[in-house]
Amino acid sequence: MFETVKFTLRAKLTLMYGALIATTMVALAVIAYVTVSNELMTNLDASLSRASSSLLAVLKKEQMQARKPLLRSKPKTRGAKTAVREGLKLQILNEATKREFVGPLRSDDSSLIEDPVWSAVYEHMLLNSSNYILQVADNYGVVIWKSENLMSDSLPTIDVYVSEGARVSDNRLLSHYWLRGERHRIVMMRSDIASVTAAYPLSEIDATLRRLFAMMLYALPLVLFVSVVTGWFIAGKSLRPVDEITRLARQITARNLGQRLPKAQNNDEIGRLIETLNEMIERLEASFAQVKQFTSDASHELKTPLAILMGELEIALRRQMTADEYRATLTSCLEEVERLTHVVQGLLELSRAETGQSIIERKPVRISTLVADVCDDVLLIAETKGVQLTTDLQQDLQIIGDKVRLHQAILNVVENAVKYTPTGGAVRVEFRKVEDELRLFVSDTGIGIAPEHIPHLFDRFYRVDKARSKNIHGTGLGLAIVKWIVDVHHGTIKVVSSEGVGTTMQVTFPSAP
Repeated sequence: MFETVKFTLRAKLTLMYGALIATTMVALAVIAYVTVSNELMTNLDASLSRASSSLLAVLKKEQMQARKPLLRSKPKTRGAKTAVREGLKLQILNEATKREFVGPLRSDDSSLIEDPVWSAVYEHMLLNSSNYILQVADNYGVVIWKSENLMSDSLPTIDVYVSEGARVSDNRLLSHYWLRGERHRIVMMRSDIASVTAAYPLSEIDATLRRLFAMMLYALPLVLFVSVVTGWFIAGKSLRPVDEITRLARQITARNLGQRLPKAQNNDEIGRLIETLNEMIERLEASFAQVKQFTSDASHELKTPLAILMGELEIALRRQMTADEYRATLTSCLEEVERLTHVVQGLLELSRAETGQSIIERKPVRISTLVADVCDDVLLIAETKGVQLTTDLQQDLQIIGDKVRLHQAILNVVENAVKYTPTGGAVRVEFRKVEDELRLFVSDTGIGIAPEHIPHLFDRFYRVDKARSKNIHGTGLGLAIVKWIVDVHHGTIKVVSSEGVGTTMQVTFPSAP
């Protein structure tokens, strides 16, 4: 069995860097090779064209000065043309010189080719490289002159007859030609007096391209090796802070959540990673603290009714009691069981809310009517306690939400105001629309809340003052549930309070269309 090869991030980055460099180098090598090859071939074609056009220009000039046409008359019969192609000897000026530098000449009528023309050709050849191969033919394709390095071979020509008096513009044909087992580049140009074929061996270009290819072939592995080694060290240096962060993060456990990763000096990716991890650790610390506080508060809230319940049951079992005493004991036990039930239900409801298991309906709700119904329900409690409850409610206001949850939240807020207002006090409920918001104000004339307690009012089991709430039954979860209900309805809740003056709770909901 072969184990799966696991690449580290450093190895992956190095491989990716090497692959990128290799691809780039290959692409550049191909582009360079093709560009150099095309440039060399273009320059060669330009040189051959210049040589051919220069030779044609010389022929034109000297032919015009000689005032005798280089172009022969059209053969009248096929036999005559064949005889021309077989060739006749010419009368030549400076025969030895022409044989040495220019080569054999062929034509059917020596009177048509003047000595000054070939003297000009001779001078033209002295100005060009000996590697050039030149050949001159008339417009019937009959070779009338060729350079000495062509020897007994011949180059292709443009064999096109041009009638007398016709104007023929220069044209050019490019091609490759094998001559004596070697590949040549040829350029064939034609004018109204003759056609010229210029050739040049491609061995020099091929040798240059082979050297370029060999250089690239040897340079590519070397550059790739250097780039891979460099990429390995660069990746290692770049990832070294990540290894340090990993080592320090492993040292942070539930026992030392107060510890933080050292801040980076630069605000780069590593710096942002450290900042994000520190924020996450801070949230974990707050969550752990909340869990500890919740556990402590829940234990306290559950311990008290359980202790009362256990004590009363033990007393009922130890001594004989009358029917009324048993009834009173059972009633007290039932109250404590109800208290435990409320605590458990509140915790279960909050747990479902945090995990997204609570179902919230989204329907139009006449919230003005809902607030009025809540005030009617709480009015009985207020009258029993001796608290004056007044309302100022704007009618026909509507909201999109869950009617049952909204009733639960508003009831809790208004009921708390009545509970924590002493006898003879007053509670006022106002509900109105302000711009695009629906605002509920619940104000009381109680003893107020100290500023340091206000941020914690919506925490679970939080009590502002034990003395303030010792005679008031509650689970300590009501405002936490209210905050959740308001949040899921995209609303806000805030508290404004002054000690000795009273408290005002403001709940804001978005208005329905």
